[in-house]
Amino acid sequence: MQEKRWLLKPIPAEEDIQHLKKAINASDALAKILVQRGLLDFHAVKTFFNPDLKQLHNPFLMKDMDVAVNRISDAIENQENILVYGDYDVDGTTAVSLLYDFLHQEYQNVSYYIPDRYKEGYGISTQGIDFAEDNGFSLIIALDCGIKANDKVAYANEKGIDFIICDHHLPGKQLPKAAAILNPLQADCKYPFKSLCGCGIGFKLAQALTISWNLDIETPFKYIDLVAIATGADIVPMIGENRILVYFGMRAMERLLRPGLAELLEKAGLAEKARLSKHEMTVSDMVFKIGPRINAAGRMEHGSIAVELLTAKTSSHAQDFAALLNQHNQDRRDEDKKLLEEAMEMMDKTPEKASYKSTVLFASHWHKGVIGIAASRIQDHYYRPTIILTESNGMASGSARSVKGFDVHAAIEECSDLLINFGGHPAAAGMTLDKHNIEAFRKRFEATVTAQIKEEQLSPCIDIDLEIDFEEITPKFYNQLNRIAPFGPHNMRPVFVTHNLKDTGKSRSVGEDKSHLKLEVQPIDNGQQIMSGIAFGFGHLAEKLKKAGSFSLVYSLETNDFKGKRTTQLMIKDIRIDE
Repeated sequence: MQEKRWLLKPIPAEEDIQHLKKAINASDALAKILVQRGLLDFHAVKTFFNPDLKQLHNPFLMKDMDVAVNRISDAIENQENILVYGDYDVDGTTAVSLLYDFLHQEYQNVSYYIPDRYKEGYGISTQGIDFAEDNGFSLIIALDCGIKANDKVAYANEKGIDFIICDHHLPGKQLPKAAAILNPLQADCKYPFKSLCGCGIGFKLAQALTISWNLDIETPFKYIDLVAIATGADIVPMIGENRILVYFGMRAMERLLRPGLAELLEKAGLAEKARLSKHEMTVSDMVFKIGPRINAAGRMEHGSIAVELLTAKTSSHAQDFAALLNQHNQDRRDEDKKLLEEAMEMMDKTPEKASYKSTVLFASHWHKGVIGIAASRIQDHYYRPTIILTESNGMASGSARSVKGFDVHAAIEECSDLLINFGGHPAAAGMTLDKHNIEAFRKRFEATVTAQIKEEQLSPCIDIDLEIDFEEITPKFYNQLNRIAPFGPHNMRPVFVTHNLKDTGKSRSVGEDKSHLKLEVQPIDNGQQIMSGIAFGFGHLAEKLKKAGSFSLVYSLETNDFKGKRTTQLMIKDIRIDE
């Protein structure tokens, strides 16, 4: 692992800090953090600290929303069969669960379709369209996919099948000839918030249909837990509408209203947190515990298992699906570990790769369901744009992950003549290519990255909000910090740095392999404030810290609940021992 750069954010103007400090009766530290996030006055902080569903935008502000609503309404009036089609990941399966269940409450001639990751690949497939034709579906509503499926939509049009596309991925230069396209990233879409996930756009469509059909205005909010899971797991910006949807979605999860989700929380060890109903659910729970289990359906077997779970009406119906997802998640972890070990060995056996600016690895036997996870882990280790490829249906299928600030989607687009298809975001993407083009693609991608990436982008960094002393970490300060949640991109959990610390002599390595570090530290000037913390992956520093004259910690603050006693602890991100 590379040594990380510590980047301390600029301190805001003192005038702004003092104005806000006085306006909300806050500490210096809290005022600085809020001003850094653009919250400059009492009203802005009050609005931010108190999310309100009334702050959500009118869904009809989205381009083509009226067209989509009219097409669906016409389909129902004409007794057409409607197929809700979605990707096999968390965002896609939650989106399908939401819109399928919503429509099915009002209309019986509706079904859903999740493509097989291995037989059909990502996005709209000809098999899916053929299924629609064979079963008499004349309208397909695509969620979390389709924005670049020009040829597939044309194929459907030839068969008399209309498409409504609800996608949040970057559009291409030419849009599919669909009946309606709901995507705030379209150049001429005036919708105020541009960062919804696919399930979020499905939710806006449900809102618009609710208004048009004069349904109970609360109806779409029955699905807000699904939107929260998708928003958290898809790593979209946690600001604006996303933050509101996640805030209230987590509250809904704590009430355990959805049988399938209740069973899944039980399997993930989160049910007790939910039952306490003390706003204990976090975005981390969705990203690391709930999301992977839902994702495991499409990775290890089929995404439809996730939809069956999330739309189950009784606990008895949901139990078997939850158990199956939990087992698939364990199988996924085993495959992930095996792939990662093999990939790291490939890197070790090819020393010249150390000088590359990118990583592109291929093995035909790697499990397609875990290549995205492996790409993330390998990127984290070597810190450069990474693509992991495996064989699927005679082709090479890959998943890309980028480093901070580098647009991997644009770099892949430079190689598009070597690809069959590709799509994604600046931070992550997927692609399919002929196996014979792998080496040519690797060379082109490496040349593109080398020409475009900045040297500092190849060095991992930690963004630090503020330097503070332990004396500033009071219960009031911590409680106020938690009101900034839900945390996520563009609204990350605040990160602090404290210098001139010493070990109390009680720090020790922990875990089965002693790879983690349990700390107890205090200021070197014998300040009274002693703080405990956990540092994952830093177990090797236990003895060094005890002998060190002084050291610095970068950390966030989290609650430690041990045997019913709740304390504030340091979640260590990095350690520097002073020379």
